[in-house]
Amino acid sequence: MMEAKQCQGCQQMRDPRYEQLDELIKSYQDKKGALVPLLHEAQEIFGYLPEEVQRRVADGLGIPLSEVYGVATFYSLFSLKPRGKHKIGVCLGTACYVRGAGAILAELEKQLGIRVNDTTADGKFTLEITRCIGACGLSPVMTVDEDVFGRLTPEKIKEILARY
Repeated sequence: MMEAKQCQGCQQMRDPRYEQLDELIKSYQDKKGALVPLLHEAQEIFGYLPEEVQRRVADGLGIPLSEVYGVATFYSLFSLKPRGKHKIGVCLGTACYVRGAGAILAELEKQLGIRVNDTTADGKFTLEITRCIGACGLSPVMTVDEDVFGRLTPEKIKEILARY
């Protein structure tokens, strides 16, 4: 068990992202309300918030790990698992749901081979549920990164995924 910890520590020492994180933590020390913006920037560096990043943030800010974990799991902005290169969001707001968003979600899960909140094995896509994105007139709607696709049918999914 001890060897695995040492090995993990050695890996972190070689990973320049941890140096960047440590500098970031220093810049937020003694600042009120630092946790959320610090976690946001840490997630920008790592792509998600693994346990070791949360531990370093907690140690660096002098707060309990449970507080960091609580914030990281409360806000949907944060992810504790690696996310794919492209984030797919399927709107399940009322208009989209009534107009068939469930079938769109099922087709995405089928074609990607993953469930909601999972990432494809190749790291290309993460599938998430969103609430109303303000495009009710185009429902059902999904987003891929910042691109919005409306008036969807399950038959259109393959073509949309092929673009990415």
